[in-house]
Amino acid sequence: MLNTLVIGAGTMGSTHAAAYVKMEDVTLVGIVDTNLAKARDLAEKLGTKAFQTYEEAVGNLMSIDVVSVCVPTPVHKEYVMKAADENRHVICEKPLARSLSDARDMIHYCQDKGVKLFVGHVVRFFPEYVRAKQVVDEGKIGNPAVIRTTRGGGFPIASNDWYSDFNSSGGLVLDMIIHDFDFLRWCFGEVERVYAKSSRTRVFEKLEYALVTLRFESGAIAHVEGTWAHQGFSTRFEIAGKEGIIEYDSAKVAPVVASKKESVSSGGVAVPESPMKNNPYFTELQHFINCINTDTKPIVSAEDAYKAMEISLAALESIETGKAVVLQGTMEKEAVQ
Repeated sequence: MLNTLVIGAGTMGSTHAAAYVKMEDVTLVGIVDTNLAKARDLAEKLGTKAFQTYEEAVGNLMSIDVVSVCVPTPVHKEYVMKAADENRHVICEKPLARSLSDARDMIHYCQDKGVKLFVGHVVRFFPEYVRAKQVVDEGKIGNPAVIRTTRGGGFPIASNDWYSDFNSSGGLVLDMIIHDFDFLRWCFGEVERVYAKSSRTRVFEKLEYALVTLRFESGAIAHVEGTWAHQGFSTRFEIAGKEGIIEYDSAKVAPVVASKKESVSSGGVAVPESPMKNNPYFTELQHFINCINTDTKPIVSAEDAYKAMEISLAALESIETGKAVVLQGTMEKEAVQ
């Protein structure tokens, strides 16, 4: 049995906490939030205790094995290191940090302390995305050549409106479409070059749109679209290979469709998924808990989270400079050759 403490009583903190109370091998021992009333409301709903500070929770709880960090990105490092100092495993929401140097410090710190660090890149646990990767891996559409993804909806609302502070959130490129960067790297390998355009600073601050082009070392090209300027959240992707296309649209009733170019059928072949007993966030967190219990590697590692950040920050650099950015790993390999 593992005792978990959730830091943050916002949307993601509530999601983590609700998942933990459903797990047979986990006890949710507390919720921490600087807004104590908010922590108390959530704790009362879930039958646990509320605290205003991490230190207060540590001083009052007998045992904490796992800490979920679900607070704004700029303070991830602070809480990850506090938990690691006391030999507690950490599950941190994405992005891991606001800068690559902070992310690397966090990864090394947890390694030095001998604790596990997991990062919430939940798209790897959405069945539609898992199925798409399986179809690609099975070679059913041939070698992937061109990919297009779209993710977005309205501008997010959070405590102190922190998403509006670009220096804190990194905007939708770092905070939202990092999901797609992680998924695409999972499917297609390392990214070689990044080029991006964004509407940031050109329009009303709470409307943002970005288009990012990724070139993979494999030769595949991906166009990643993100928006915080539309009503209703949705995600889509198209993966085109030499022998077929995989399509997904969360707004459709039967969203996953695979079609073969040589097919005589006028329609696509549906790839159905069974109704889910638990949502992908539960599945993700249960997976991390299992990795702790069995000392096994997770589907998504802290290093994967670092790589997704690397792509996001390269996109932000490209937006700023108007130039394509070659990722450091690619440049190092070219120098060796």
